[in-house]
Amino acid sequence: MRRAWRERTDKARWRASGWAVIAATLIWPAWLVDGARGLFFAATLIPLSALVLIASGYTLRPARTARKARDGLAPEPAERTPSLWRTILRWSLAGPVGMIAAMAVGISYAVWAPGEAQTRLLIGGLIVPVAWGGAMAWTLADSRILRATAVLIGTALVGFGAAMLRGFA
Repeated sequence: MRRAWRERTDKARWRASGWAVIAATLIWPAWLVDGARGLFFAATLIPLSALVLIASGYTLRPARTARKARDGLAPEPAERTPSLWRTILRWSLAGPVGMIAAMAVGISYAVWAPGEAQTRLLIGGLIVPVAWGGAMAWTLADSRILRATAVLIGTALVGFGAAMLRGFA
């Protein structure tokens, strides 16, 4: 499949062979070991082979020179000098406010998703740390604090609001 992306001609043959290799990687361990464990081995082998393939084409390039900043423009938010209030707001958004928004998503999923109650609660509970980690990473990486504030508070309001609507119905 890597050749299919690189080459200009005969892409169909390389794509077909790439998908055949992926299918063989799924079927071979399942046939060799057994159904459940074999699929687990296959699910491990496919990303491992992709990592080897990516690592084999790794090249170290020299870094690009930075562009000279234009004079007279306001500094980018990432280039501003940090202030105490921005730092406190950013960390409080990443911590407790992000956790509240993540809990709203998890509870809303547990309330609205189809299926057994135990499954919904389990998946809703597993969504919370993943959503919280995403909220933390996004809040700390985003240079616009007000946008992060609006999205996290909006997510919390919509999530808890949706969960309450289900309770009224």
